[in-house]
Amino acid sequence: MNEKTISKLTLALGIALLPPIWAVLSPMVGITTGAVALICAGLYVANGNKASDALKIAIGFLCGDIWAVIAIFIMEKLSFNPNAELYCTLFVMGGLAVLIGESVPKFIFTPAWLCGWAIGLTIMGPMAIADIGTLPLQIGAAMIAGVVYVGIGVDAFQKKLISIILKK
Repeated sequence: MNEKTISKLTLALGIALLPPIWAVLSPMVGITTGAVALICAGLYVANGNKASDALKIAIGFLCGDIWAVIAIFIMEKLSFNPNAELYCTLFVMGGLAVLIGESVPKFIFTPAWLCGWAIGLTIMGPMAIADIGTLPLQIGAAMIAGVVYVGIGVDAFQKKLISIILKK
């Protein structure tokens, strides 16, 4: 079996084995947004599975989660056309996220911030701020699980399997 096939099969096994464990366990610990982990793992992988970037990716996601709550709060307080409120809020906050994130790239991965913001708005956007409850915490936990458990975990699992297989 060639290395490409081994890589593909071990990745398939890692993806088949580890993320479903999170999917089963996350609701048991009160996290109803478990699927967010898969989205966040996808961005981690798209960045090249760089464990050295994991912290700034996780921070970026958490910034996006907070940004979503702030955006929902602002839009709820504004009192003009909802489409204009949405546009203005996204315009200002999107620009600020990029300016802030790109000013401290050692600490914040801006694409994760924007992705985290989109995730938060997708889940919480239709809700009133008073109804959000623990969703930001659940989303944040799923984001961290996506980077650490699914992203780093599957990569480590796959690398270990490949090293075992290639030693034989």
